[in-house]
Amino acid sequence: MSSIRLVTMDDAAELAALFATNRGFLAPWEPDREDDFFSTDGQRAVLEEALERHGQGLTYPHVILDASARIIGRINLGNVVLGPFQSCGVGYWVSQHANGRGHASAALQAIKNVAFADLGLHRIEAGTLAHNVRSQRVLEKNGFVRFGVAPAYLKIAGSWQDHTMFQALNPHHH
Repeated sequence: MSSIRLVTMDDAAELAALFATNRGFLAPWEPDREDDFFSTDGQRAVLEEALERHGQGLTYPHVILDASARIIGRINLGNVVLGPFQSCGVGYWVSQHANGRGHASAALQAIKNVAFADLGLHRIEAGTLAHNVRSQRVLEKNGFVRFGVAPAYLKIAGSWQDHTMFQALNPHHH
């Protein structure tokens, strides 16, 4: 099946090609992107920033791999806050050609293990566009519970859009 691993700078070219191939597919679900984002140099800049934030313990940027170890998407824990909050957010996407085959669900299960078992966090939050039923199904399959709606939460596809909010709590915390 699929697996996840921490991104490396060596992933820039493969990610640039994957983003370019999926540009139209991802456009309704993502912020507007400048053309440079889809280039190898653009991805190098994205990865450099992500890995810098990883070094600070603020984010855990991963790639999703298929059974042949090819990159088919990204999954990230971000906005990690320690102290009494012990929380983070999660975001993910899977390439159109690999969509609907359980890769996102498997990746989310794996990143939950990173958050709860490795990092000892208490809570993971996720937001989906209100009409993104497929992503909501992935979250629910992985034990995330819907807890509300955030009006005009993120600027996606050029406009501020409502998001349905989900969370999963670490079952080992009481």
